[in-house]
Amino acid sequence: MRVVIAGGHGQIALRLTKLLSGDDHEVVGLVRNPDHEADIAAAGGQAAVLDLEQADTSAVAKVLAGADVAVFSAGAGPGSGNARKDTVDRGAAVLFADAAEQAGVRRHLQVSSMGADRADSLTDDETFTIYLKAKWAAEQDLRSRDLDWTILRPGSLTNDPGTGKVYLADKTGNGRVSRDDVALVLAGLCDTPASIGRTLELIAGDTPVNEALESL
Repeated sequence: MRVVIAGGHGQIALRLTKLLSGDDHEVVGLVRNPDHEADIAAAGGQAAVLDLEQADTSAVAKVLAGADVAVFSAGAGPGSGNARKDTVDRGAAVLFADAAEQAGVRRHLQVSSMGADRADSLTDDETFTIYLKAKWAAEQDLRSRDLDWTILRPGSLTNDPGTGKVYLADKTGNGRVSRDDVALVLAGLCDTPASIGRTLELIAGDTPVNEALESL
């Protein structure tokens, strides 16, 4: 299986790369900073240096060519400013989906955010509201496409060690979840047909990840 991850140097993406690399899996992480190539390699993946805020669809499609799964896990990150919430969390997600369609990569996972579905009801101009609105717009765009998509909305992210146990459902309510466990769920979703066409929420729970996936 060949998996291409947008936002390949992110904390979840690096964990996912470690989980998937080897065992006939090839993982490519898209990064904009060449200095991050070594970290991708250390996790067992290959880096493709490409700025999703500047690249065109054809350039991204070339990287996606031959992939079995496209994973969008990019984000502007804290302190990046409101403008980049739109250019990365929405714009780059749309570009990545455009490129997946052009490259013929049907399986598409998109990491969103808990609360994205409430974005339209928010009227303030706080950075987090702008972030949620960008995530919601990216979700809406992906839902409109003829792709085998799954949207994953994790709760508040922590760096606690993963437990391998989660609560994964269409609606979970608010909660926290470790980045380790988010990566573990993403790895499983790569080959979980029952998740296609669904928006799933994820928080810490009591169900082993494999059982949570099997119950979808």
